[in-house]
Amino acid sequence: MKRPLAERDITTAKHPPRVISFSSGKGGVGKTNIVVNLAIAMADLGQRVMVLDADLGLANIDVILGLTPKYTIDNVFSGYVTLKDVLIEGPSGILILPAGSGVTELLNLGEGEKLFLLDEIEGLGNDIDIMLIDNAAGISENVMYFNLAAQQRVVVATPEPTSITDAYALIKVMVNKYKVNTFSLLINMARDESDALKVFRQLTLVTDRFLGTPAIDYLGFIPRDDTVSNAICLQKAALNAYPDSIASKAFMKLAENLLISRREGWSDGNIKFFWRHLLRV
Repeated sequence: MKRPLAERDITTAKHPPRVISFSSGKGGVGKTNIVVNLAIAMADLGQRVMVLDADLGLANIDVILGLTPKYTIDNVFSGYVTLKDVLIEGPSGILILPAGSGVTELLNLGEGEKLFLLDEIEGLGNDIDIMLIDNAAGISENVMYFNLAAQQRVVVATPEPTSITDAYALIKVMVNKYKVNTFSLLINMARDESDALKVFRQLTLVTDRFLGTPAIDYLGFIPRDDTVSNAICLQKAALNAYPDSIASKAFMKLAENLLISRREGWSDGNIKFFWRHLLRV
């Protein structure tokens, strides 16, 4: 579904690449679906998008889209392939860096391996406008590292009480242990905007009372829509399988809003900065 927005100057704007991470306190909130559809929507709006599957134990972006990765980062370190060979192309030309056994050791690489990986990434940064990170659910150390390195951290929650509680737990750890104080909140599977705003108010009320410092922006919501789960069964993104569904329209609106908005400080980082921060080089 191509939706050029030349009148909003989205595709022609010159900005450093942005890195946005998506996390959730618990699984089953539809985070991976959001990342996949948002990536496709941004690509349809003229952006060069890469998705990093950072769910190291249960990678499934390639499964959702019916793709079969040929290589992993392991093969890069063996000198057998380059990082560009590991990338696989998805719908609308999005690039996907699939999780594999090699990614699990990213945070334990030797100094020489880190520098080698950064050299490989050097050539990627100039070809990408936006990188979206699909984190694992929960508050593991890997999730924290990817969030710390990103420029914008999106917390995904649903109206279920357990999801709200676990989203708070994720934010609490980021604030207290890692001193991160800015988040964006995206509500998935809401009945309507009133339902989504109720979740936002509940979460901000608790964070204001017990954490005090974090600033949480309301990013929007994706409505509950059976076409999303139907698309998964087809191993397609909802945007491709059901482009006129209410969920697909919400994904497009979210992509437009993210591309139009500019937060102070985003221009300070880019793809290479993200990897240097993540690898502590």
